[in-house]
Amino acid sequence: MSGAVDLSALKERAAAPPPPAPAPSGDGAAPAAPGSTGLILVIDVTEATFEAEVLVRSQQVPVVVDLWATWCEPCKQLSPLLEKLAHEAGGTWVLAKVDVDANPRIAQAFGVQSVPTVVAIAGGQPLADFQGAQPEPQLRQWLAAVQQATAGKLSGPPAGDGNEDEPEPEDPRFVAAEAALDEGDLSAAEAEFQKILDDEPANAEAQGAIRQVRFLARVQSVDPGAVAAADAAPNDIDAQLQAADVELYSQAPDAAFARLIGVVARSAGDDKTRVRTRLLELFELFDPAEPVVMTARRKLAAALY
Repeated sequence: MSGAVDLSALKERAAAPPPPAPAPSGDGAAPAAPGSTGLILVIDVTEATFEAEVLVRSQQVPVVVDLWATWCEPCKQLSPLLEKLAHEAGGTWVLAKVDVDANPRIAQAFGVQSVPTVVAIAGGQPLADFQGAQPEPQLRQWLAAVQQATAGKLSGPPAGDGNEDEPEPEDPRFVAAEAALDEGDLSAAEAEFQKILDDEPANAEAQGAIRQVRFLARVQSVDPGAVAAADAAPNDIDAQLQAADVELYSQAPDAAFARLIGVVARSAGDDKTRVRTRLLELFELFDPAEPVVMTARRKLAAALY
């Protein structure tokens, strides 16, 4: 999941319906926004928030990821116990709860074979893990070992006493681009991001942002019935490209990639090149290490050769 591009934020700015509000965390409070300096003890994590709430936060304190499911009986014993211990710890480590049914890509990234599975993350890397419910004494011993292994190696929890360092000022160039996004003006946003790239061609943040904006601008004009139209005309290249855009916009990258890989496999010449080029462009909307992208790249290679 590390570094995965989350298209939902830009979808919201492009006036798409907002996603459902996240469920309350185990401590009865809604999760703090990414980058918040508030003291977090327990937080519900989704695929969209995983990087900020787990990988980034684990640079400060260990993050214990509880991978659970509503149907799992042992989870109903382990999760409350982990929450209790997280509250006792007072922020020296954070409990991140992940519903594996609602967030299958996180479970896939960890290679989860059964639940509950608990993984300690520190410095953005897995440190220790176990499967199955554990009695409290063993849990305390395991957590103590995690904290001992990370002692002095992380930056520590936010002070939470009102004396935190002032945040770095925002880059006004990105502020202008994001303001255009907030207004739903994709053309203006693209122009602002392009100004940044004109000055700094290697600016990775601007590169990623302009790719997303261009994708959103293209998909805005696609007929919502494009998927059905493409399914009815498998040899229509334009229809297949439009359908893949709709599927990706709907947060179904597996379907989008599989569709275009199928077209590559059964086409030739300029059509094959055109579809392959579009598929590579879609890959660039994600972190290269994203499992769905790695799988699709392997399938594309097989289709090509």
